[in-house]
Amino acid sequence: MPRLDREPTFLPLTIETTNAVARATATEPALRAPADVVSRRAKEADAAAAECWAALLAGCDAPGCRTLPVRLRALSEATSDYTGMRWWLGRGSEHRHRVGAAIERIEEAVAERDGADFAEAFVGYDQAVAAALVNAHSRLETHAQ
Repeated sequence: MPRLDREPTFLPLTIETTNAVARATATEPALRAPADVVSRRAKEADAAAAECWAALLAGCDAPGCRTLPVRLRALSEATSDYTGMRWWLGRGSEHRHRVGAAIERIEEAVAERDGADFAEAFVGYDQAVAAALVNAHSRLETHAQ
């Protein structure tokens, strides 16, 4: 298992955003629980990505490569739960499409064992998830006031 303190982080924006959202929602239990789930899922996806990255570099297969798509989808689902399904399917649909396209690109890079495309696709995925969280959090904060 890769040591994440020494491995690259594939979701730095998402992890930092989930930490900020968790701090901001500390006094709002209805928002805090979904934010905590997103944070957990982001860390799980990041760990699977690091393991998959190591396998791609080594030219071998690893359990992280097989679990990565599941972890990415779990993070995307947690993100949609946090943002609210109505927003995710409506005004947030651009974010949802960006997230979905990035997942497809990551899966394709893993299948082709293309490390450069894998890393590049993760930048897009990280940006898409973080942007969705920031936009939704801003909207949720506005409605809570």
